[in-house]
Amino acid sequence: MTVPDEGDVVTYEVRDGVAFVTLNRPDYRNAQNSVMTYALDAAFEHAVEDDDVKVIVLAGNGKHFSAGHDIGTPGRDHHVHYDNKAVMWWDHVDKPGGDQRFAREMEVYLGMCRRWREIPKPTIAMVQGACIAGGLMLAWVCDLIVASDDAFFSDPVVRMGIPGVEYFAHPWMLGPRFAKEILYTGDRFTAQRAYEVGMVNRVVPREDLAKETLAIAGRISAMPRFGLALTKKAVNQCEDQMGMRNGMDSVFGLHHFAHAHNAEIDTDPLGGMNAKSMAESARNSENGAK
Repeated sequence: MTVPDEGDVVTYEVRDGVAFVTLNRPDYRNAQNSVMTYALDAAFEHAVEDDDVKVIVLAGNGKHFSAGHDIGTPGRDHHVHYDNKAVMWWDHVDKPGGDQRFAREMEVYLGMCRRWREIPKPTIAMVQGACIAGGLMLAWVCDLIVASDDAFFSDPVVRMGIPGVEYFAHPWMLGPRFAKEILYTGDRFTAQRAYEVGMVNRVVPREDLAKETLAIAGRISAMPRFGLALTKKAVNQCEDQMGMRNGMDSVFGLHHFAHAHNAEIDTDPLGGMNAKSMAESARNSENGAK
């Protein structure tokens, strides 16, 4: 398996027919930079091609599943070239303004998530701790989500003046009204609340997370591989017939209109926000709600 080189930002292990693909930047809450994205893609591709792998589990090393896109760590690499895998488009590097941003986000965010949603083998997100913004995207492309009882979720990018993350599955994953609530407020919601609205399949004690996930994967592994692949395609096609793919295309345009508006009035496409100010804003919002 060929994985882009920046250390082991993604690890890969097969146990009892289950491939564990693990985000491995725990010091940065598994923030997703480009090298991690392409390492994830290589790991998923390897699991698909391995006939001994029946189910794929996506996990995060450390306290948190993922804090989302990398918008401030030393490993942020949004100006680095990687060969496109998800879309046919020109290289984003050294392009000005929206040309750069649209090309990169169409590839590493929307395009990759759509590619991973179509992985023909069953996928399970095993989520603990924070699953924020881009972390939600990674969990949502998986077929099942098993969450620990201390997991929490949010998409707070409205604080940047942006209407949600690039893979805009919110109305289909959460229902329109709850989607609006969490997007309007940027508030966190618990694993239990995610279970109640149908986003999460199971909520289990933190210490039992791996065991329970492996148990579900084992049950799925007993089913015929081709039957599972066709079942996955059937459900995905129905979601798209319900408007998910077209909806995402529309919202991706709104997302980039928001970036362009921010850049026009404030020179910063992120609305002057970074990882630190986003976290501080979230704390202030939570304190104000008490």
